[in-house]
Amino acid sequence: MTSQRESVDLPAIGFGTYPLRGRQAVRAVTEALQAGYRLIDTAVNYRNEEAVGRGVDDSGVDRSEVIVTTKLPGRDHGYDATLRSFEASCRRLGSDVIDLYLIHWPNPSVGRFVDTWRAMVRLHREGRARAIGTSNFTEEHIERIADATGVLPAVNQVEMHPYFPQVGLRAFHREHAIVTEAWSPLGKGSAPFDEPVVRAAATRLGVTPAQVVLRWHVQLGSVPIPKSADPGRQRENLDVFDLELTDEEVADITALGRPDGRLFGGDPDVHEEM
Repeated sequence: MTSQRESVDLPAIGFGTYPLRGRQAVRAVTEALQAGYRLIDTAVNYRNEEAVGRGVDDSGVDRSEVIVTTKLPGRDHGYDATLRSFEASCRRLGSDVIDLYLIHWPNPSVGRFVDTWRAMVRLHREGRARAIGTSNFTEEHIERIADATGVLPAVNQVEMHPYFPQVGLRAFHREHAIVTEAWSPLGKGSAPFDEPVVRAAATRLGVTPAQVVLRWHVQLGSVPIPKSADPGRQRENLDVFDLELTDEEVADITALGRPDGRLFGGDPDVHEEM
């Protein structure tokens, strides 16, 4: 079994771009890169790839320092369709190479994610995609693509926050050298900022509850990709490397997990996105 981890070296925190579009997306990406982010996350279905590419160009940051991630939509599953979709993403991003290319959702009822993965393995071997991975895949989905191709994803980007800490899946990722990326890392409208353990840690460290949650991700080894169009908040979200949660605080925040902790009905076994 081949791991792709050696093909990508991700920063500890990335920058999410959903649902930013147009000038706001260009400006947010430019400001995020100037603030120090080096991992930018987009997707075909976010409809902002072109704006992201322009924001990278406008930032003044050397392109070789930036990892741009995009994701293949469900409507483009299948071997040939994946190759066509990849080329279209390259055109919108203004690049011949995509740094990290992910399958956005497995869409199991469609049943083409294995053929899609075969095409992505080809793109990686040809040097068109520097690294390849998945998003919203379960252990079973990952095992299916690995059994079919002998290639594991470098990254699996999944919903992860204190109310949904993905304990079992993260253990599977560690066992197979797969990086866990976290979308909605702060929990959006259900953010746990008023939880006593989060507030107490924020008070002890003199930081915000959001910084505590992002530091929790970092100490667990997941890569959170928070989104903000506000330059001050962007810098704040990145400023978590000079603080340290105790092991007890990390465990207590993880213990906030709930059986119904998902933000919406995004169970990869049933949720499908075209």
